Amino acid sequence: MKSTRFLTVVASLSFSSLMWAQTPSNEIFIKGSVVEASTNQPLEYANITLISTTNPEIITGDVTDTTGNFNIPTIAGTYNIRVEYLGYKTIEISNKEITENADLGVFKIESDSELLEGIVVQAKKAEVEIKLDKRIYNVGDNAIVRGGNASDVLDNIPSVEVDSDGNVSLRGNESVKVLIDGKPSGLASNVGDALKMLSSESIERVEVITNPSARYEAEGGAGIINIILKKGSNNGTNGSVSANIGDPLSYGLNANVNHRMKSVNLFANLGYSKNKTFGNSLNDSEYFNEDGTTSQYVNEQSKNTRDRHGFNGNIGVEWNITDKFTWNNGVTFRKNKGDNPRTLNYSKFDENYNLLYKNTRLTEEDDQKETAEYNTDFTYKFNDKGHQLFVSGSISKNTDLENSDISTIDQTLDILSKEVTRATEDEQRLIARADYILPLGEGSQFEAGYLGNFNELNTTFNLDTDIVQGIPSDSNLEYKERLNALYAQYGNKVDKFSYMVGLRWENTQIDVNQLVTQDFNKKKYSNFFPSLFLSYEFIEGENITASYSRRVRRPRGRMLNPISNYSSSINFFQGNPDLNPSFTDAFDLGYMKRFSHQLTLNTSAYFNKTNDATQYVRRVNGVNDEGIPITISGPINLATEYRYGLEINLNYVPFAWWRLNANANLFQVATRGNYQYFDENLNQVVNQNFDNDTFTWSGRLSSKITLPGKVDWQTNVMYSGPQATAQGKRLGNVGVNLAFSKDVLKDKGTVTLNVQDLFNSRKHMMDIDLPQARSYSEMQWRERTINLAFTYRFNQSASDRMKNQKRQNSSEDMEEMM
Repeated sequence: MKSTRFLTVVASLSFSSLMWAQTPSNEIFIKGSVVEASTNQPLEYANITLISTTNPEIITGDVTDTTGNFNIPTIAGTYNIRVEYLGYKTIEISNKEITENADLGVFKIESDSELLEGIVVQAKKAEVEIKLDKRIYNVGDNAIVRGGNASDVLDNIPSVEVDSDGNVSLRGNESVKVLIDGKPSGLASNVGDALKMLSSESIERVEVITNPSARYEAEGGAGIINIILKKGSNNGTNGSVSANIGDPLSYGLNANVNHRMKSVNLFANLGYSKNKTFGNSLNDSEYFNEDGTTSQYVNEQSKNTRDRHGFNGNIGVEWNITDKFTWNNGVTFRKNKGDNPRTLNYSKFDENYNLLYKNTRLTEEDDQKETAEYNTDFTYKFNDKGHQLFVSGSISKNTDLENSDISTIDQTLDILSKEVTRATEDEQRLIARADYILPLGEGSQFEAGYLGNFNELNTTFNLDTDIVQGIPSDSNLEYKERLNALYAQYGNKVDKFSYMVGLRWENTQIDVNQLVTQDFNKKKYSNFFPSLFLSYEFIEGENITASYSRRVRRPRGRMLNPISNYSSSINFFQGNPDLNPSFTDAFDLGYMKRFSHQLTLNTSAYFNKTNDATQYVRRVNGVNDEGIPITISGPINLATEYRYGLEINLNYVPFAWWRLNANANLFQVATRGNYQYFDENLNQVVNQNFDNDTFTWSGRLSSKITLPGKVDWQTNVMYSGPQATAQGKRLGNVGVNLAFSKDVLKDKGTVTLNVQDLFNSRKHMMDIDLPQARSYSEMQWRERTINLAFTYRFNQSASDRMKNQKRQNSSEDMEEMM
């Protein structure tokens, strides 16, 4: 009966919307706000319903926004009005005559003690929040990623992709800065490894900023992705505990606890996980003679197992010394160990595809990664109008140890060769930051600040055999970066028009030293990064924006280091110590419209021009001990890249039990440039033209349905289209993630079952076409996984959340970004 009545309401709303669209002259607006009676805190997502007394089929309504306000379009008439919020008493107004635009004032609603007695009421945030300068994805309750890690979280965020090597891209562009709580993620040489150390249960939300202002660090041509960890804020002692078990055999335990007193809040987020995953790859290659005829074929197929276990912890204290002065301290520690055995079978054929022999390459790899960080910050509020000073500092140390024993055996199990590799990476980072905010009147604000980022990375690598020609067997790379930055920006709002203009100056000094070869390189950059943001609000919930910013991508870590992974003897990745920064001019034109509480559209047309763009290229150079040509891949600076794109985001709630989020990114990439290198096989210089124009698109659809029995069913479908490159083509692929969850124990607990890559189809597939070789490759970093998770929450109520919402929101901007 309830379902029938609800469908009638939805149909009536649709009919009424159509009628109003056809007669806009009759439209009037009813506004007001909803707050909690005991605290006067605004209530987000309170329901306001207007039902006509003369025609009950005419029903309209809305939900309150983050400030507790609502603004409902309707037509003149007499209405019964209901104000509802879960866990609170309903307010009803009967026979309210409305003939013109009206302000209903402030509704103060009281908690329903009978309803709340003995249960915990969850006040959940919207899954997606769209701001003028960023999109916020609240993933704390996302069932899809339970039991996973930060890479899984990002891979389920619209516009974001994580490939088989752990590389993160935004709108198809890998020039993206990934931050954790506003600070650089550990393990600078491989962000993917750092993300895999962080459990998904410790993440509260992810912020995506595609065109950051001058206030943010200029690093990241495509923008910034900021991962915000959970921090307790409710009064008293409260938190949650999560446990999971999966197939392949994986398990984990995570606890998020805080204790808030009058002026002090203690919080801790601790977790242990053990994960086992399987991966596979293949690489089938055809090699050519100088005259273009086939010389040989080589096929590689590999299977690998990643068996890892680790601990991550975040402990902190927030101290409100006075009403104006707050001091926060936090310590973060992550430790991860793993074994990564890999079996690679390769077969060599002659020019007529007759099998010559088969060999097997066995790799036994173990590694250990550690991150330790201490951060402190002070906030002084001169008044309650936003005039404040924020000062912070952090020091961190990251260590990555990786050892491999590699053996090559033939079909008779005779050992053909042995190699041992030892790699060590040590990173130390010191960050100092200050931000000053000065309101200059209603809608006007000035900001200024400083950032110092001092980083030292030392990587050593040793290979105990030199049978592989053309690849260095020893390396000791020392990378030092000293960045000092100043910024200032001013923003103002005049009626419906607002603007913000800013300028950032960054001075960077970089030393890239090859201690083995005594090759020392010092690079100095002093650059200005202007930004401009314009916005016009047609009506509440509809606006258009235009923005410009200049960005930079500085090479570091793995991109610079000429060491490699030797699990294959014929395919290597090799860094380039001579890389220079890439500078991007980014333009963005956006439009957002909230049609009702059911539908929100957010679109963005963008254009990026990048000079000295980084391009990953492949070349054939040298041979191994069996006479097979070696293919080396690595980054180079290409002349110019032009990127044109259109991004569309839709949030649609067709029914109360069904939510849809859709995202599509369509873009054209045009690269212009040439690459030159010396080919040892041909003993000559090879010139390659990299002019290339390609169009591709990617899309995601997320559906969340509440089934009978209050079971939530969530499905994510992801598609990446094919994309041509100057050296071949990346093939398209589709993936599906699935999850079911249900609240139990009077809503204090949640049981979740999820499947990552339901059809086992997430593979990175490439066709490569070089003058000396042609190949087809597949890489599947992780095969399908299944996880069962249980979360138990204690002492978390909607009332507590509302009491602390203002405190959280007031400090978010200062503590999240740098």
